[in-house]
Amino acid sequence: MVISNRFILHQGPVIAGLFRTVSDAIRQGKKRSGEPFVVPTPEIVHTLPPRAKDLVSTYVRHVGGDPSQYRNTLPAHLFPQWSFPIAAQTLVGVPYPLLKVVNGGCRLELNAPLPNNEPLIVRASLNGINDNGRRAVLHQKIITETKSVPNALVSHIYAIVPTGKKRDANKVKRGERMLPRVPNNVRELAFWKLSRSAGLDFAKLTGDFNPIHWIPAYAKASGFRSTILHGFGTFARAMEGLNGSLCAGSARIETFDVKFTRPLVLPGKVGLYV
Repeated sequence: MVISNRFILHQGPVIAGLFRTVSDAIRQGKKRSGEPFVVPTPEIVHTLPPRAKDLVSTYVRHVGGDPSQYRNTLPAHLFPQWSFPIAAQTLVGVPYPLLKVVNGGCRLELNAPLPNNEPLIVRASLNGINDNGRRAVLHQKIITETKSVPNALVSHIYAIVPTGKKRDANKVKRGERMLPRVPNNVRELAFWKLSRSAGLDFAKLTGDFNPIHWIPAYAKASGFRSTILHGFGTFARAMEGLNGSLCAGSARIETFDVKFTRPLVLPGKVGLYV
């Protein structure tokens, strides 16, 4: 499935937010992590226009879903597309080197379906910081709602910033170094063959143009053998894999927790198992 470059025109706010975050991080420099910083921060509130329906339907097909299931609603896992520029504002002034931030995981609480024909009200704050001396976990909370459906979607993002020494590789348990393998006693719910361009395609649809996902030379300079897929790209596929199998029909996912533990190098073949 070829993703048109025209969808980049929808991503102005996300791309601008990414550049603001990078420029703020460069200006801020490496601040001492012990500096006082009060959390939770005040909520930042924005009202956004409805998402373009062709963008939503193309995105859903790209991550393995059925667009007909979203005739009147938005897929919850698309939330980074509208919320990241606002969430980035909650990190202004944090005493950590933001250029080192990696996505550690997230939690979605789906209280009600999000209408796709109403303006979105997005409220974001930095809810907490957990610094153990080796790494800091920044907990951001983002609420997406509309006038007719308050508190519809609550998103929690956990960004990790390395702050101290890494663990000695020799002290890491042997099991942690082993590649994960699929057990024999599982059922496959979905399987995807991801092309080398999957990172760029996801960026066109969401605005997350971090070069580690679509520029091979940059990914290799960062220590990977090739580009890696966005964590939210695997997240969305897992959620749609569940929607199309275990949660098909009247069942509905109400809470979804994910932890990003390993990069998915492109191209790749991946499955969803229970």
